[in-house]
Amino acid sequence: MKENIYKVAQINHYIKNMFAQDFVLNHISVSGEVSNCKYHPSGHIYFTIKDEGSALNAIMFSGNRKGLSFMMRDGDHIVASGSIEVYDRDGKYQLYAKKIIPAGTGELYLRYEALKRELEEMGMFAAEYKRPIPKFAMRVGIVTASTGAAIRDICNISGRRNPYVQLILYPALVQGEGAAASIVNGIRALDAMGLDVLIVGRGGGSIEDLWAFNEEIVARAVFECGTPVISAVGHETDTTIIDYVADMRAPTPSAAAELAVFDIRAFYEKLGNCRVLLEKNMSAQLAGARGRLKQMQKHLRYLSPANQLNQKRQYAAGLEETLRRQMRDLLLARKRRLEFFAGRLDGISPLKRLWQGYSFVAGPDGRGISDVRQVREGETLDIHVLNGNIYASVMRTEEKERRGDGAESGT
Repeated sequence: MKENIYKVAQINHYIKNMFAQDFVLNHISVSGEVSNCKYHPSGHIYFTIKDEGSALNAIMFSGNRKGLSFMMRDGDHIVASGSIEVYDRDGKYQLYAKKIIPAGTGELYLRYEALKRELEEMGMFAAEYKRPIPKFAMRVGIVTASTGAAIRDICNISGRRNPYVQLILYPALVQGEGAAASIVNGIRALDAMGLDVLIVGRGGGSIEDLWAFNEEIVARAVFECGTPVISAVGHETDTTIIDYVADMRAPTPSAAAELAVFDIRAFYEKLGNCRVLLEKNMSAQLAGARGRLKQMQKHLRYLSPANQLNQKRQYAAGLEETLRRQMRDLLLARKRRLEFFAGRLDGISPLKRLWQGYSFVAGPDGRGISDVRQVREGETLDIHVLNGNIYASVMRTEEKERRGDGAESGT
């Protein structure tokens, strides 16, 4: 008989199919102690589950991390639920975990999930019921233990952020028997005081320690509270029912104080920055306004009646000066012309002729004699000389030949 020979990959694939067809291995929960726990940068978690006699390799992929509500560490006792499968390449089987809870909390976790689904179906988690947290709360109520880190952290942070905020503590039981009723009484008592906001919470712990905040009566008290509520239970990875019901969830009590109490120091710092910016803008605005005012003043001075009158006066003075200059120029030209004609007149002046020895002869009618035919013998003539008149009688006339004439006559 011929012996069958298989490849390693075929064997590993065959075994993988066997595991895949096993219902128990596909839906299994394994309890044990965590060791070699490593959080990979990709988000996957590699670890080993061991007990007194054996160990099982396990992995939780990053996509299933929502099934882990706490930070897993070496030495933790857990219950991991998922499937056991074979990794073809190495031929090794391991647990592929989809949900991990601390050991011993399985029953509580189931109760937690059941109540969570019930309240969610009732609409108590709906966003439309969430009220805004007042930004400038002055009276803050706190429902928590009177001793412990939670109240100390809240007081320290509140005092640092705004020492003027009034903190009112209702010292409630936050763990053990009667804790749920005590928390409910605290919520109702502080709600009746008309405060600005309530902080309900405590420090971290196991699921058993935090269970009072998973009770339905506490969830209903938070939902029915007329004052906005901030839940602050445990550490950042702890999640309780009231976290879903409250108006706002804070990862820690310290964070709740920061959410509830307005940071007045930051406000004063911002106010100072705003003041500086405002003064800078005001200075710029004033400088611009002063510049515009100066321009308007210049324009107003230019358009003022006094300035217009001065302008007209200057214009009139300019015209007057121009007129005077033109008149001087015109008079000077006329004077020169007059002097010119005076010179010419002087050249033909009778008086000047008289100075030169000439005389002016006038007839009896006083008219000048320029032709011998204008006088008769016996007529008296008036001869004007430089220093007087000579009266003479015409004895005879003699007419000389004119130029161009061929004869000369006499009487």
